[in-house]
Amino acid sequence: MGGNVLDPAQASWILFGTFFTLLFLRVPVAVALGLACLPVLMLEPRLGAMTLMQESFNAYNSFILLAVPFFLLTANLMNIGGITTRLVRLSRALVGHFPGALAQVNVVLSFFFAGISGSSTADAASQSKIFIPAMEKEGYSTSFAVSITAVSSVLAVIIPPSILMIIWGGVLTVSIGALFLAGIIPGLLIALAQMGTVHAYSKLRRYPTYPRAGLGEIGAAAFVALPALATPALIIGGKVFGWFTATESACIAVLYAGFLALLVYREMDLKGLFAALGETGRLAGVTLFCVGTASCFGWLLAYYKIPEAILSGVAAWGMGPIMTGFFVAAVFLVVGCFLDAIPSIIIVGAILQPIALGAGLDPVHFAMIGIVSLAFGLVTPPYGLCLLIACSVGRMRLGQVMRDVSVMLLPMFVVLALVIIFPKIALFLPQLVSPEFLD
Repeated sequence: MGGNVLDPAQASWILFGTFFTLLFLRVPVAVALGLACLPVLMLEPRLGAMTLMQESFNAYNSFILLAVPFFLLTANLMNIGGITTRLVRLSRALVGHFPGALAQVNVVLSFFFAGISGSSTADAASQSKIFIPAMEKEGYSTSFAVSITAVSSVLAVIIPPSILMIIWGGVLTVSIGALFLAGIIPGLLIALAQMGTVHAYSKLRRYPTYPRAGLGEIGAAAFVALPALATPALIIGGKVFGWFTATESACIAVLYAGFLALLVYREMDLKGLFAALGETGRLAGVTLFCVGTASCFGWLLAYYKIPEAILSGVAAWGMGPIMTGFFVAAVFLVVGCFLDAIPSIIIVGAILQPIALGAGLDPVHFAMIGIVSLAFGLVTPPYGLCLLIACSVGRMRLGQVMRDVSVMLLPMFVVLALVIIFPKIALFLPQLVSPEFLD
């Protein structure tokens, strides 16, 4: 941009150099993004330190972002209100007779819980406390227990309602209803891949199996869990059919979860309600702070036209839709190892979107490739937040669990490749239910 003190190359060196230096010094990602902006803002006469504040608050001026704390509150109400216990009972009745019964229950519960919480970190934190000690008592290796708990928790960002889908739709202007529908089949395939991995492990290591549940037991467990299972149908159906917006659906989910916890299951008191509100405030504060600083970082990239400089070289490669899909996945897989998913969407997603659309990828298909790829970053070092949470509960170091984690991620890579090669996996339900969502 004419009249600037810094050219795009200098600005990018300062931005990324400062950011990665701060990450190396173990500064939290959200703080590092904000601090990385300050040197550029101070050097540029037209800008100033107040620009950081201004652009961060501009990012918060979004009705869609209100959905984030409400979905987090829904998950916390479900945990405290005894709803998770009912889902565990149903999961055990359905898959308890499979090899590696408790690990299978772990995966199925993550699948159910993903349709309620939208947050993988909330899933990892709650299920690590439930499953890791229980699996250790039943003879599972701690490494396996930690790995499957962490890896299965990533389903929460792929299966709707996902906080990443809300952020993606709001930042990159993609229909959130279409993203909710697009995540169902890939999420189901990844859950099945994880169950297959558990089956293989359990056959080799002779992990225990529970007796098969009778139809009466399955029916009773389903009846008790049915009100909780109605939550994702309420959220997704209401958004897809236009009954309410994503934010309104999140508010309704909170009211419904509170109704179940207080009046139906009657397992939450005022102390539990205050605990849920406090935990939600903490998680939402961290998440939204990251949105603000990442938005300022992304604004500076756009101000210096850094994405255009990057895209000019990549566009010359002449990649088709499939190769572009693999390129997008590779970038997000690498970035996800070092950066939280939300700033990755705001910064990297905005850079890659023109490449994807130019190669003929549907915006919803591009979004699903990005979201599934970013899910890997939740369990891969050095960032790997879900893996760090599970390791903390299991008292394990990252190096002790990486072999099992790597094995469990391989089938998920196959699913990611299928999503890239066969767009219908992601686009089938949006095209079937609401084709007007797609280009």
